Amino acid sequence: MEIKDRINYDVVVGTTKDIQSIAQFQVDMAQESEGTTLDIQTVLPGVTAAVNDPQKGTYIVCSVDGQAISSLMLTREWSDWTNRWYWWIQSVYVKPEYRGKGAYRAMYEKIKQMAKEQGVTQIRLYVDKTNYSAQKVYQKLGMAECHYYMYEEVLD
Repeated sequence: MEIKDRINYDVVVGTTKDIQSIAQFQVDMAQESEGTTLDIQTVLPGVTAAVNDPQKGTYIVCSVDGQAISSLMLTREWSDWTNRWYWWIQSVYVKPEYRGKGAYRAMYEKIKQMAKEQGVTQIRLYVDKTNYSAQKVYQKLGMAECHYYMYEEVLD
């Protein structure tokens, strides 16, 4: 992208005015990335809960001309090993027309700035093993694959 083509992104912590956009991004992301259909009426209170309670998560929203075009959620993990916080990036979504144009980079730079100000020791994320384009983006921004595997057990 040439200098004249750069987009002026506004990156902020999400508020109640962003709930509808964030919820729709989550519905779109689930369908696109996993073929999963989410019910917006279930997602809306989930997003609202995190917006209203930072212990559940913090949304970062990227806008252009006042319109939300991408978001992600930060969650926190306390490390007793380092006596400091780790932040996890989750629920990343960028509208297709803004992909590859620096929207995620703008959000990531905002997160790094916030993390440094708050004494966070690491920023982590997980990514689908087959999402090669996202993996390239994360590597390009300085993130590296780590030595952990992720396991889960679904309890519902």
